[in-house]
Amino acid sequence: MRTKGRLDGKVAIITGAGSGIGRATAVLFAREGAKLVMADIRDEALEETLRLVKAEGCDAIGEKTDVSVEEQVKALIGLALETYSRVDILCNNAGISGSLAGIEDQDAGEWKQVFQVNVMGAVFGIKHVARHMQERRCGAIVNTSSVAGIRSGAGGNAYSASKAALINFTRTAACDLGGYNVRVNAVCPGLIETHMTKPIFDYAREKGKEGKLGSRCELRRYGTPEEVAAAILFLASDEASYITGQALPVDGGNTASLNLPGMKV
Repeated sequence: MRTKGRLDGKVAIITGAGSGIGRATAVLFAREGAKLVMADIRDEALEETLRLVKAEGCDAIGEKTDVSVEEQVKALIGLALETYSRVDILCNNAGISGSLAGIEDQDAGEWKQVFQVNVMGAVFGIKHVARHMQERRCGAIVNTSSVAGIRSGAGGNAYSASKAALINFTRTAACDLGGYNVRVNAVCPGLIETHMTKPIFDYAREKGKEGKLGSRCELRRYGTPEEVAAAILFLASDEASYITGQALPVDGGNTASLNLPGMKV
């Protein structure tokens, strides 16, 4: 069902659209009137999201894309321009979690893979859409980072470092593109139930500890992909026209306090 039409007439690219935050963002954007170019590395997941957005009456296409490969990202943006002649919004949402192994047991190849997807995927996206947005002197880019990029304890070493790098890249890109009226922001989700976090949720439910998930954040619960999608929509829309270079936590207040074990009743 259509809502306020906040993205009427706009064309948005969303990577990692096959599940979780990416899928929720695609569905919400569809309801708000956007035309969509969606990407994911998983064919079947992407097809399901395509089905969902088309059920909303959305004009959309999907393209299997590995964001760690620059030529594939370049081709994705080229496809969007060939199909719709413009790109108004880019959501760099694709990401991987990497291992939770201790630093002494981590492999350099894994660090490279996590950074290639989580950081370079966004770098490639912005690189290849920037000139188009600069020429049109408008555009909104939203990167999906994480609270793990703000503080420790929310992910493994490589994942956390990559998300911190993505926050910093968001700020430097915002400075590079601000003069062209192109905005670059990031959202930093806390614990959200997604395809990536499924092992955590499965384990907690298996052990009867689901009630403890998210208990250390101020709202005492975990979040949903739809709640993060709402923040992405805001940053991508004209309602956020004077906001750029920011990293917005969507974390139930997790980063609002020291949040040390034993501090909360």
